[in-house]
Amino acid sequence: MERLWAPWRISYVKQPDKSEGGCFLCKAAAQEPGSGNLVLFRGESSFCLLNRWPYNNGHLMVAPLAHKSDLAELTPGEMLEQMEMLKRCKRLLEGALAPAGYNVGLNLGGAAGAGLATHLHWHIVPRWEGDTNFMPVLADTKVIPQSLEQLLELLREADNEESKRMKHES
Repeated sequence: MERLWAPWRISYVKQPDKSEGGCFLCKAAAQEPGSGNLVLFRGESSFCLLNRWPYNNGHLMVAPLAHKSDLAELTPGEMLEQMEMLKRCKRLLEGALAPAGYNVGLNLGGAAGAGLATHLHWHIVPRWEGDTNFMPVLADTKVIPQSLEQLLELLREADNEESKRMKHES
């Protein structure tokens, strides 16, 4: 029998209360993008970060900087910036990972599947043909082929290249 090791998951599995220690999105929102965190980029009212417990390689999240739990709490500017960030995420993922499709959405409330119901956040999950297999069904294990650190560096490079290209075209 072969073994699949995913040692980074143990800290998540062992957490008795996932909300213990405060809101992880508020903690991330207080940090500038850089080494040591998973924040990819930030705007005036929103930010993007890698999902520490991804459903698939390249799973990103976009959230308001302010601790808000419902769409009705967002200003028009916050909503617009989050939609623009989702478009930016898609462009970066296309350039870096070339997925065949995407799941984009949010879960509002614990009953809807929100792991953190008190801080609204969008998910953008790249998908490939055949990216589902027997592992989640039989072994309750998801295979993620790339480390978060490698992915973050790849996406930051793609973002820098896109910014340079856009400045050059202006």
